[in-house]
Amino acid sequence: MDSNLAAAVTAAFVAGILATFGPAWLARLPEPEDAEPDKRTYVDLASTRRLALWLALVAAVVAGTVGLTIDGYAILPLWVFLAAVGALLGFVDWHTRRLPARMVVPSYVVVFVLLAIAGLVSGDWSRAGQALLSGVVVFALYFLGWLVFPRGMGYGDVRLSGILGIALGWLGWSEVVVGIYAGFVFGATLGFILSRMRIVDAKGFPFGPFMLVGAWFGAIAGPAVARALG
Repeated sequence: MDSNLAAAVTAAFVAGILATFGPAWLARLPEPEDAEPDKRTYVDLASTRRLALWLALVAAVVAGTVGLTIDGYAILPLWVFLAAVGALLGFVDWHTRRLPARMVVPSYVVVFVLLAIAGLVSGDWSRAGQALLSGVVVFALYFLGWLVFPRGMGYGDVRLSGILGIALGWLGWSEVVVGIYAGFVFGATLGFILSRMRIVDAKGFPFGPFMLVGAWFGAIAGPAVARALG
């Protein structure tokens, strides 16, 4: 089997397995104190029919395509983790318009550990440093956007942005730029379409899922998009 295909299959399998634990994690999550009266509870969301299967499928597709695309596999475990957690976060945000801090903040610890392992395995500490710098820059940009326009962006999006910046930063700056920009493009275009279809509220819809899809798009298509744009 081709090494790229083997890495992609392995990444997809592991991400899918990890994602199946998502509903159990969600069911144990405490409800936020400032939750809206009509918010669906995490226990209720966790009991969604075939949720584990759908999370596993999404995570497997994301991790598998990234594994098939990127050069070098040192950072792939980080993307496997992000695929599994991101599938769950996207689901939760879509149904509650919240990215729970109790999911996002602990994920930073795992991401830092996996980034350090990637640096050790590859010996490429400059890439690890680039990933951290990217995380700081992307976090700062989102934080500034939240300060300027807090009604258009939740602080949960700001928390998540640093993780996405780190994951993309290892791959390269074209991946970072395309991945972050794509999130806004997808959010604007698909959000408009979905609001016209009355699937989401035009005055406010979750941005986290679009951030995650944008990051995935940047990882698999960033260099190609950058070359096409000149």
